[in-house]
Formats: sequence, C-alpha cells, structure tokens
Amino acid sequence: MQASNEMPVSLLFACSENSVRSPMAEALAKRLYGQTVYVESVGVRAREVDGFVIAALDELGIDVHRHHAQTFEDVDPVSFELIVTLSPEAHHRALEFTRGTAAEVEYWPLPDPSAVEGTRETQLAAYRQARDLILARLKARFGNPSGPSP
Repeated sequence: MQASNEMPVSLLFACSENSVRSPMAEALAKRLYGQTVYVESVGVRAREVDGFVIAALDELGIDVHRHHAQTFEDVDPVSFELIVTLSPEAHHRALEFTRGTAAEVEYWPLPDPSAVEGTRETQLAAYRQARDLILARLKARFGNPSGPSP
C-alpha cells in the first residue's frame, strides 16, 4: 500500500463514458507526471472525447484530439497500481474490476460538466472548473511535478 501522497507506478482514471472527466484527468496527469508514471483512462462505456474537453485543455496547450476512448474491458486490472474514479458508476465498476488484485481504488467525486446547460460560455466555464478541480486534486494528492506544469 502506498503512502497517501506517493506517486504510483501506474495510474488509471475512470468515469462513466471516457469522454469528459477521465480523459481530462489522464491528459493533465500525463502533463504533470508523465515522465514518472504510466497513465491511462477508461469509462464504463466509451464515447468520443467531448468538444468542450478539447477546448478547455487546448487553453493549457494540451492536445486530446487523438484520445481513443476505452472501457474497463480494454485494460488489465493488474496493470494499474491505483485507479482513480470520477463518477459513482465508475467507482462501483472499478471495485468489481479490481476484485482479487492489488490495485487500490480512490473515489474523487467530481461534478459532470456536461450536465451544465446554457450558453457556450456557461458550458465552457463548467469544463474549465472541472479541469481546474482535477489539476488541484492531482497536485494535492501527488505533489507538484518536477518539470513544467499547466
């Protein structure tokens, strides 16, 4: 079992559709810690990356245009030391997925920005907020990276 702020060797982010929260977390973690940790993301279901995710990450110079959505069935649970779930549905699936493995599962409750309605700017603001919450949570959990950060 790792210390509370120790960086895992391999990290998997999971949400409901691998189109908003988990690809955002994957991209941010790769930017921060990609030299020292293997990072991927999955969903309970797979859908192409949301356009607002692309826009919110483009603002930080992070390109997720080529993100390939995956489900839990596309990865091996023994390949990951830590799985961070970002939705209740993904958390329940991750607990089943890791039964009988040494992988740890952490739940980081994060509102789904795709549920926000309104103007384009209102919606984009919700995605920026989710991005910034993930970024703050990554730094709080794993510390500041040694290299450049967003």
